[in-house]
Amino acid sequence: MASYTLNRRAVTHAKRLIDARQYVLNSDWGEAQPDAAAENRFLASHPWEEYATWHLGLTVDAADGTKARYGFVFGDFRRIHRSGIIACHFRAAEWRHKEIELAAHRLLQCHLPVHRH
Repeated sequence: MASYTLNRRAVTHAKRLIDARQYVLNSDWGEAQPDAAAENRFLASHPWEEYATWHLGLTVDAADGTKARYGFVFGDFRRIHRSGIIACHFRAAEWRHKEIELAAHRLLQCHLPVHRH
């Protein structure tokens, strides 16, 4: 299993998106999560540094400028998805990546609004 460190630039990016109300509160992450084709389209017109800001994790020992370097994607390259943050939180907890788990938890609890019916 890969080891990850927290991508603090991604946390800052997520907070900025939330402050700008660029989020989706209700989505099916299985449908919204970018697939390899969406990642390639994004990378065709954006630098790796911008791609990195959509991932809470940085893979230890993976080279910058490779998809293997970035993990725990939380948005669709336009907006943050609450379901994406939940998925990051769950996966990080499951795989014992505590720093990423706590960052996702803080985004959920302290930054993203609660949906009201």
